[in-house]
Amino acid sequence: MYQTPYRNQEYRQQDVMGASPIRLVVMAYDLAIRACEQQDFARAVKTIGVLRDALNFDYPEVATGLFRLYQWCLDCIRSGDYQSAAHTLRELRDAWKTAEAQLSSRPAVTVTSMSYQSAGAAA
Repeated sequence: MYQTPYRNQEYRQQDVMGASPIRLVVMAYDLAIRACEQQDFARAVKTIGVLRDALNFDYPEVATGLFRLYQWCLDCIRSGDYQSAAHTLRELRDAWKTAEAQLSSRPAVTVTSMSYQSAGAAA
């Protein structure tokens, strides 16, 4: 069935609204990589800027390292080296995708199982 552009946009909005924080990061990497592949300067810079601005400096070692990588990617793009930026972004995306998979494979803790554990500890 043919979908109108409005339907596609509506689907994407629903996908974003229901996504986990890690999934949103992966989606942002996808956008940045696609922008680099298309050599779309404005979109690449904007998307990497969003990733950079979302860093949580409560974890300074990780945030500083990512900040430097994002800045390096931006420098590459400004000099026209989209390929190097895309390569680095793909590696980062793969790391986030691995983390997402590991988190989703963990067994979910339910309230019921916690209640049994609490009851067993009290006995």
